[in-house]
Amino acid sequence: MNRYERWTKLLEMIAEDGQLEIEPTAEVLGVSTATIRRDFDELASQQLVTRTRGGACAHSVAYDLPLRFKVARHAPEKQRIAAAAAALVDSGVIVGLNGGTTTTEVARALATRADLNDDPRAAVTIVTNALNIASELVVRQHIRLVTTGGMTRTQSYELVGPIAAASLEAIALDVAILGVDAIDTHHGASAHNDGEAAINALMARRAKRLIIVADSSKLEKRALFRICPVGDIDTLVTDQTATPEQIKPFANAGVNVVRA
Repeated sequence: MNRYERWTKLLEMIAEDGQLEIEPTAEVLGVSTATIRRDFDELASQQLVTRTRGGACAHSVAYDLPLRFKVARHAPEKQRIAAAAAALVDSGVIVGLNGGTTTTEVARALATRADLNDDPRAAVTIVTNALNIASELVVRQHIRLVTTGGMTRTQSYELVGPIAAASLEAIALDVAILGVDAIDTHHGASAHNDGEAAINALMARRAKRLIIVADSSKLEKRALFRICPVGDIDTLVTDQTATPEQIKPFANAGVNVVRA
């Protein structure tokens, strides 16, 4: 395990437990206490954790960790969700994708769909405000790629702000596939960051059909800034661990729920 893999694991552990101690953490990861101490110091210098005398605890930013530290969390579930969401996309349509780990997997699933790859007439157009998604898709000659402008948000690699909004105002989407930080039937789909929520809301309004992709850990949760009410959502794609109790309120609200 290299340094960056270790940091990712430490951030996952601290997000789940809230606080870590040096010696038990070193034992779990199979490294020396000196290594863990240096790791905590480095993560604290990046303001990703708060250093304590015997370890580290969650910094406020732990609720919105940078994308590069989120990739490994719920990875198999996200890949299944992405494949199911990509299968809902018809050939030749215009798809809006926001940033995030699940929508990044959706982009990959769309890029590798054989039916979209083999026939040029079936190619989709993808509109995104996510720099990492754009960088992956730009080499896919069978995909027509459109990116917004905007101010970069380093947490999620997304472009936000008035320039991004102006770009989307001039675009029509057949379907928007959005990743969210939380979703419930009362508050709707929501995000921690106001800039992301504003762009996501606009992307949803520019689309004929809205698909939300969210693993079960995000169901029945609320984040501060609403993206859209549940009534605007056509389909929710989640994972198999979502319970009937979690799914029923969405189905009752008229949302088509797909468990991948």
